[in-house]
Amino acid sequence: MDSAVEKHCVELIALERSGHTAVVEGNALHVWGGYMSTAGSEVFLPSDEIWLYDLQRGVWEMCQMSGEIPPPMSGTCSCFLNGHMYIFGGYDDMGQTNQLYRVNLLDGDYSWKKVKAESGSPPSPRDKLCCWVFNNRVTYFGGYGHKTLDDIMDDKSFIVDTASLEQNVGWGWNNEVHIFDTTLASWREPQSSGRAPAPRAAHAGATLGHKGYVYGGRVLETTPSDIHCLDLESWTWSEIVPTSTVPGGRSWHSLTAVSDNTLFLFGGLNVDCKPMSDRWVLDVDTKTWREFDHPNNNKPRLWHTASQAKDSDVIVFGGSCDYVLLVGTYENLTGHSNDALVFQTQPYPLFRICVDCIAKNVNNCKMLQNQLPSLPQKLLEAVQRRTSRNI
Repeated sequence: MDSAVEKHCVELIALERSGHTAVVEGNALHVWGGYMSTAGSEVFLPSDEIWLYDLQRGVWEMCQMSGEIPPPMSGTCSCFLNGHMYIFGGYDDMGQTNQLYRVNLLDGDYSWKKVKAESGSPPSPRDKLCCWVFNNRVTYFGGYGHKTLDDIMDDKSFIVDTASLEQNVGWGWNNEVHIFDTTLASWREPQSSGRAPAPRAAHAGATLGHKGYVYGGRVLETTPSDIHCLDLESWTWSEIVPTSTVPGGRSWHSLTAVSDNTLFLFGGLNVDCKPMSDRWVLDVDTKTWREFDHPNNNKPRLWHTASQAKDSDVIVFGGSCDYVLLVGTYENLTGHSNDALVFQTQPYPLFRICVDCIAKNVNNCKMLQNQLPSLPQKLLEAVQRRTSRNI
């Protein structure tokens, strides 16, 4: 085992990484995959381990994984559905892949299973795509990958990266929509209507009700600032035209649903290849963007993950502090991160405020320690969980 890995396992701190996946289940953030910089090169993180971050106690735990373990990779697309984390696509040592895997996050076994479709064909190999979850279906959109030139139907759905042509294979960006029905174990490509977004990769997506939203991304040398919506019942595309100032175009950012009508946008890489740390919220009903100040303004991130947690908190983990294509190239670049940044998006309920206040002050106040047994049982248990650190 690499000495850096040994060090982090002893300290129970997840390694720095970018291009990983993360989902929240219960009170834990589950982190898998991605890559890191070591000895001047980029290496994939082990695929047979998953890191759990206890969001109440701030404690890491590493669990070994078994079963049909995926190859180490980055840029895969993950989601949480019916107790399972699904991952699709990504980039490994062989290039882009189009394999689908799932792992149960509830039983404690963390055994991977390669999902085999009963019908239909999966999308072509790709990475840096997004997905939406609705009605036991996972809908995938876009990404960067390869096809044979014979399979490329037109330049409206697949833009070829001419610098990457190789014999009869073309790499490029797409705007395809593919559905995996987890109940029927089947793939299909729906017939959509309306004006679809241009092909792209390194964009971000989020689900609100029966609608999937996609913002930004990259195609060729452009980073659009448009936001589109796909109705996941009628398969109708529509573009949202904001009625306010809009965020700048970007790629490798995150978009997270934080209420029934609001989306949280954080970070990314702007058109000048500068990492960003700005925070925006979009009200999809009024079509207005608002930018908010926050304590993490000095912590730019790209190719990170962002997950909704309890009380509409957004947990941003990992990512690169610099342009990912330069990390490991120049000594003055700070590289990847293993910080967990917490963004409050809504006022906290009184119970949460009480727990936070007591946990913050109990160790420094003897009078408060003596009064703990007088707390209501539910509040006492929450404080005890919050203040226990089994490191």
